Amino acid sequence: MQEDAPTTPSFANALGQASTDKRIEILRLVAQGGSISEAGRQAGVSYKAAWQAIDTLTNLAGVALVERAVGGAGGGGARITAAGTALLAGAEKLDQARQQVLALLQSPQAGFSSVPVTLLRTSMRNQFPCRVLQLQRQGQMVNVTLQLAGDDWLVARITQASAELLALQPGQGVLALAKATALRVAGLASQAENSLPCRVSRVSRDAAGDEVSVELAGGIQLVGFAASGNGLRARSRAWVSLDASAVVIALPA
Repeated sequence: MQEDAPTTPSFANALGQASTDKRIEILRLVAQGGSISEAGRQAGVSYKAAWQAIDTLTNLAGVALVERAVGGAGGGGARITAAGTALLAGAEKLDQARQQVLALLQSPQAGFSSVPVTLLRTSMRNQFPCRVLQLQRQGQMVNVTLQLAGDDWLVARITQASAELLALQPGQGVLALAKATALRVAGLASQAENSLPCRVSRVSRDAAGDEVSVELAGGIQLVGFAASGNGLRARSRAWVSLDASAVVIALPA
């Protein structure tokens, strides 16, 4: 029987994740201690969240990064693979390079010391900075209240494991992301968990529904969709709404 060709790791995918979400940190702790549970404890996340971090990195890399170690005095544990070791080495070099670039960009000579460097490649067209106001756990989910520019705020619903991996806490600066298709624009407020007053900037008409660009009171620009025949036009008052589960939270790189 012909053997399958070895799988080529996709380290670019795995290392494209911000190290601040603890996934690389957890992999490093597993390499040091040989235990998923201990790595989670040291990282301040649950056992389930620690495994989620490893599983996500494994999916992105396309190869096994950790394997279970059976037996031994402790009854077994976890052992990092050669691919996992290579990934950690790459992460360390990337972090060093990132620090050098950030130091250069934020030096007085560059003139951009007040500009946060955040690079996200994503299909989500709505990306805006905000700050965590509070976290409220509801079973396996967490409602995260986010303060936007001005007096606007919205709620994001994420899993408890995700909140742990991001190490979210009140006062923390984060990025909120949402697909344009998840935002609904109308002339009246809706019953959605997040419904914000806005002013229409642009309308692109289409028989299947209009694409509408709006501006919130604090200056944040968003894009969403409205039903055809909505009557919205530039400079008109409107409301933009989206479900809490459609809001994604990311940490600045």
